[in-house]
Amino acid sequence: MRKQFLDLGKQPIANGFLYKDQRKNEYFFNLGVAFDEETKLITQTEYVDPPLMFNDEYVYRGSMSKTMRDHFKELSATLDPKAKVLEIGSNDGVFIKNFSPKNTIAVEPCSNFAKETQDMGYTTYPEFWTQELADKIHKIHGKQNIIFAANCICHIPDLNQTFSAVKSLLSEDGVFIFEDPSLAEVINNNSYDQIYDEHPHVFSVIALDNLLKRNGLQIVKVKNLKVHGGSNRIFAKKIDSKIDKTVEQNKSYERILGLDKFETFKRFAIRVEQSKNDLIQLLTRCKEEGKTVISYGATSKSTTVFNYCGIGPNLIKYITDTTPEKQGKLSPGMHIPVLSPGCLLEDGVDYAYLGAWNFIKEINEKEHKYLDNGGKFITHVPVVKIV
Repeated sequence: MRKQFLDLGKQPIANGFLYKDQRKNEYFFNLGVAFDEETKLITQTEYVDPPLMFNDEYVYRGSMSKTMRDHFKELSATLDPKAKVLEIGSNDGVFIKNFSPKNTIAVEPCSNFAKETQDMGYTTYPEFWTQELADKIHKIHGKQNIIFAANCICHIPDLNQTFSAVKSLLSEDGVFIFEDPSLAEVINNNSYDQIYDEHPHVFSVIALDNLLKRNGLQIVKVKNLKVHGGSNRIFAKKIDSKIDKTVEQNKSYERILGLDKFETFKRFAIRVEQSKNDLIQLLTRCKEEGKTVISYGATSKSTTVFNYCGIGPNLIKYITDTTPEKQGKLSPGMHIPVLSPGCLLEDGVDYAYLGAWNFIKEINEKEHKYLDNGGKFITHVPVVKIV
């Protein structure tokens, strides 16, 4: 039974950046969040149809961030370069480019990115991950030693089919490696902005252990990561594999946090509402003082925040972002203009809200001139403050 604890209101497609003449036909859905009492999974009450989010106009590029390029390069160096590797949700190839096209398969439903990896020489299936696709790949390419997915499994509504399909394609001693935002860190950081259309689930190790075992897999190791505001890298194999101590360590920590209890999330919802009120109050005060406030990073996270809080161009003058496909458009829902990052210093910006707060280290290094000239950042994680 699923019990709702949070209502983030009417939300648009988080990566649905649009031109002025497209505003009339913009899609919205109700973003409710619930706790599944059986599996302990945090999941949305209403799933958005995947093709509305992942299509030939998808704009998030993993390769745009040095942090993520380095992150995947480091992981790839620890894996067998001769292994047969399949990646689910390969995006623009930021991970698979570290492997030879000869023994690597990409699965990417966004046709614009699928074409890019195809042009790099990788066998690419421009489809959504399903049992039918896994069967097709098995018939043509055989079983795989490594199946990898980064910030992708939490995007898929049907987890039972997802995990069952992985098991059917995994070699007997193969490993399924996937990483997604950590529910523990969402609770610790009060980072409710990890919840948006593309993230129908936010995972705890407890919930994943329950779901994987349903489908013939088990977690054998967990690595805690700093990327994306705190993530878990899960290593799963077929049942009866040796289990590392990190699995029980993570589950024990999550039980201490109360991630297996509904009451924990009711308290979280109260903190989320307080964060909303504090952020609106701070931005309103900045406006009354005549300060210029922009947002740094046209992220999916900021889409959730701005639409939940009702923050538009009246409080945020514009958003800067390095992604060319977003520039010159309006942000989803609240329709804040998205411009090139070069505008940050030119317009005498007093404050920049950190839409990409999870890349704060990289941003500080890149924008040292802005900070040296007296500019300041605003964040809502873990509490609303000027940094």
